[in-house]
Amino acid sequence: MTDDAATPTVEPPAVRPKRKRRPQNNRKRKRQPPYHVILWNDEDHSYEYVILMMRRLFGHPIEMGMKIALEVDTRGRAIVMTTTRELAELKRDQIHAFGRDDLIEGCLGSMCATIEPAPGD
Repeated sequence: MTDDAATPTVEPPAVRPKRKRRPQNNRKRKRQPPYHVILWNDEDHSYEYVILMMRRLFGHPIEMGMKIALEVDTRGRAIVMTTTRELAELKRDQIHAFGRDDLIEGCLGSMCATIEPAPGD
């Protein structure tokens, strides 16, 4: 005869319930709507200033900076970048903080820039 009280009881290890996998969606991620950064013309800034600003803030080559300076001068405005709203706001603020044009006597500060929604796909 065996002594049941002396036999240790062994409990099975705890079993974790299996996680249900979420069904994979075949939907594409929603892209953020694009925004244009618009540079506005004024008579207080030189072409050299615009070219330098485009190189430092946007990484545009000299030729693109010249093209933007000409467009701002002749059309009154130029789109300098199309990007997400957050980055467009940052670039607009960087234009506003770029400072005065030392080549123009009487220049009081930076150029004006705005952002606006770009036409979507």
